Amino acid sequence: MSVEPPEAEIFGETATGAPVEVFTLTNRHGIRLRAMTYGAIVLSLETPDRFGKNADIVLGYNTLAEYMRDTPYFGAVCGRFCNRIAGGKFTLDGQQYTLATNNEPGGIKCSLHGGLKGFDKVLWRGEAFVKDGAQGVKFSYTSRDAEEGYPGTLNLSVTYLLTDDNEWCIDYEATTDKATPVNITQHSYFNLKGEGNGDILGHELMLNATGFTPVSSGLIPTGELRQVKGTPLDFTSAKIIGERVNSEDEQMRYARGYDHNWVLDNTSGELVLAATVYEPTSGRTLKLLTTEPGLQFYSGNFLDGKLTGKSGQPYHSRNGFCLESQRYPDSPNQPSFPDVILRPGQTWRSATVFQFGAR
Repeated sequence: MSVEPPEAEIFGETATGAPVEVFTLTNRHGIRLRAMTYGAIVLSLETPDRFGKNADIVLGYNTLAEYMRDTPYFGAVCGRFCNRIAGGKFTLDGQQYTLATNNEPGGIKCSLHGGLKGFDKVLWRGEAFVKDGAQGVKFSYTSRDAEEGYPGTLNLSVTYLLTDDNEWCIDYEATTDKATPVNITQHSYFNLKGEGNGDILGHELMLNATGFTPVSSGLIPTGELRQVKGTPLDFTSAKIIGERVNSEDEQMRYARGYDHNWVLDNTSGELVLAATVYEPTSGRTLKLLTTEPGLQFYSGNFLDGKLTGKSGQPYHSRNGFCLESQRYPDSPNQPSFPDVILRPGQTWRSATVFQFGAR
């Protein structure tokens, strides 16, 4: 039977009356992913447990109004530069640029995930398609010169494809007319027990990384690359997330848990395994492969119970985790980190794949 492109449905309207569309991708194993044009946000992701019973494994809301009012980047694409930039400033080709400082961990201001109106809060264009028998949607956005303080007009596309191999494939592509930093990620919060079913501390995590970038009290990298061996950040073999999350280690105290960039053992630029997660009560598994050199693992420390999710349950600290493939945080101010500058005539490409299963 032929596979048809997913049809767009109206999810709501922006404050200016622009319609927001939602696309539902399905595969033959019953996995179902819903994503909308506002923020390229993944609204829900249903996968089966070891008994074949589906549950929605990503945190979020039921209405557009809730996403527009208050969200810690649930399910969104973040950019133009995801993660943090120290003091909201960087210098490029001799010119200093100033960004909004919309985050201040430890009382120290920084720019986070693109600023006040990053890619998570804009309206993308959505185009449904089928590739090799799999349903997909391509989101496109043009970020104008000086938007949120960044130089250059950036033409960007983000493609979601849901395959019959139970893979959610994400492909990013961007060009610019002026040199600009680019660092874009997908910011879904996962709970493999199912959204609204408590914390993620019993999940088992492996990170394919022997190093990380330690941070200051403002959660800005110091510039050092440090080995994870002998620290609570060592996930080179599978560990239970909650085992060391409350460690008195300085790095853990700064972030109130895990909120760090791991240096992946990936220098090829090809898709390589970066992380595996297993949730023992449901049997659900998740694997992440990426072309990127870094991965931010965030254990949902700053969720505080004030936001109520899709199932009517408040989201408390550590009720979800994020795995954000990326270049390193604050790279425009860290010359020793991998280059993040996209220049005219170049095409920036990045790929990340989430693989779902159960055992």
